[in-house]
Amino acid sequence: MTMRFLMTTKGIDAAPPTPEVMAEMAAFVEEMTRAGVLLATGGLDPAGIHVSASEGKITVTDGPFTEAKEAIVSFALIETRSEEEAVEMSRRFWKIIGNGEGHIQQVFGPQG
Repeated sequence: MTMRFLMTTKGIDAAPPTPEVMAEMAAFVEEMTRAGVLLATGGLDPAGIHVSASEGKITVTDGPFTEAKEAIVSFALIETRSEEEAVEMSRRFWKIIGNGEGHIQQVFGPQG
């Protein structure tokens, strides 16, 4: 049985990645894709759109809403055999990228 996890990263004030870091990340993404672990990945617009609903009234507001360093700027949807394996994938990611912060959350619902 497998489990799905959403790994997200927050924005940081850092220099753009070097070509070496980009190459190492590309190899890591390719490895995870071949292994069937990586289901989707991408960057996110830090500004975003906020949607709220209250008593039938829907309100839509354009962002940004948070400090850039607090906004979620990228994600990876992975499928692993355990939470520990998801944490290990995150450790490998951060060893490549360096400094930063993110979250790992289990995804519940129908399997894709």
